[in-house]
Amino acid sequence: MSSTETNPAARTVSSTQSEMTEIILPNDTNLLGNLLGGRLMHFIDLTGAMAAYRHSRTHIVTAAMDHIDFVGPVHLGDLLTLKSSVNRAFTTSMEVGVKVWAENTQTGAVLHVASAYLVFVAIDKEGHSLKVPQLVPETPDEQRRYADALLRREHREAEHARRKKARLATAAMEDASHNSQ
Repeated sequence: MSSTETNPAARTVSSTQSEMTEIILPNDTNLLGNLLGGRLMHFIDLTGAMAAYRHSRTHIVTAAMDHIDFVGPVHLGDLLTLKSSVNRAFTTSMEVGVKVWAENTQTGAVLHVASAYLVFVAIDKEGHSLKVPQLVPETPDEQRRYADALLRREHREAEHARRKKARLATAAMEDASHNSQ
């Protein structure tokens, strides 16, 4: 395989799609027999990472779980199916969307129970960020998710700047308070 095949300039959304299925066991649940939220977040992170690996073909780290909606409960004994794909690739980061369904093993009923957006960064073995291939959205749904990912990124960056400004203001007030004592 040539280096252009292993690290192309662009990849399609469909080439990043990943799926994982888990059965919910007693160790995964709370006292009411419902899947623990943290355990669901773990499954979401794993499934999202699979899509990011498929896109970047290098080491990746989770940079953010940007948003998660817990839509409904997942019960002991349910089959949990998680599907992920890269929504957009930036310079070194990728936004991945994950959608989660629970299947009642007795009735066969399948319900959407959660959705999340995660940001992964491609890194080398020393932890330095690496460029990732561009993403080519092909379907109208992929194009919508591609455009929406940019809006979410702009929101993340604005929120980061707001928090940084607030931290600096708090530090300045603390310095002024210490200097007046």
